[in-house]
Amino acid sequence: MGTDRLDEVLDAAYYCLTRYGVRRTTMDDIATAMGVSRSAVYQYVRSKDDAFRRLAGRLHEQALRRAREAAASDAPYPDRLHGVLAAKLGLVLQLAGDSPHAAELIDEKTRLFGDICTSFTADLRSLLTGLFTEAGTVAGVGPARAADICIALVVGLESAPDPRGLLPPATDALATGLLGTDARPDDSPHPPHSTP
Repeated sequence: MGTDRLDEVLDAAYYCLTRYGVRRTTMDDIATAMGVSRSAVYQYVRSKDDAFRRLAGRLHEQALRRAREAAASDAPYPDRLHGVLAAKLGLVLQLAGDSPHAAELIDEKTRLFGDICTSFTADLRSLLTGLFTEAGTVAGVGPARAADICIALVVGLESAPDPRGLLPPATDALATGLLGTDARPDDSPHPPHSTP
């Protein structure tokens, strides 16, 4: 199976998703968006549901890759923490910004994507737990609990006004509270965090 052609199918599925949603999109819609026949699309995916599951998997894997890169960097812990949280927030904001229908891809309660979303959150939690295990946490808050606090913060930011603007100071507050050190010493400038 050609991965370039599969990517084209998934890109076309995303295009249709943003316009019609999962339920209203048909294989004919995906084929039309690609400029091919429906039978050509079936060479790469088994069904519309298969196309959307693969699409959700691709988007979540891209976000997880960004989170892993941030966690593994040699940046200070507050910046690494910001990078991991920005990967999750960025995924949500991208999908919500593209279309209200795209939010279906990140809904843990849906039959079609729920397991992908749950697995992504579990992987993110594991990544954060490892980061806090490496960095150490304040007394009374273990690494897994610190990870849960971070995930809860990002989930809250997803529906807040100006979530991108709130993420840097929220990350700094988390780093100060969970790592037990000032995220930014008073004499150091506040470097701009990359935005999701």
